[in-house]
Amino acid sequence: MKEKVEQALDMIRPALQGDGGDVELVGIDETTGVVTVKLVGACSGCPMSQVTLKSGVERVLKQAVPEVTSVESV
Repeated sequence: MKEKVEQALDMIRPALQGDGGDVELVGIDETTGVVTVKLVGACSGCPMSQVTLKSGVERVLKQAVPEVTSVESV
């Protein structure tokens, strides 16, 4: 599952990096399907970061990896 999540994050990274940010995988709870990530760079302090997290990162991860139930930020 980790490899699938990393591949999905690699699909998202160019858009985030284009705005001066990025996303790092912190952990995966394979029992619950919760993926923990850290938004870094410009994304870490952006007022739209929660929208990016839920509407962007979580949506793409759920589509690419059906086992993912939620994406949380630390």
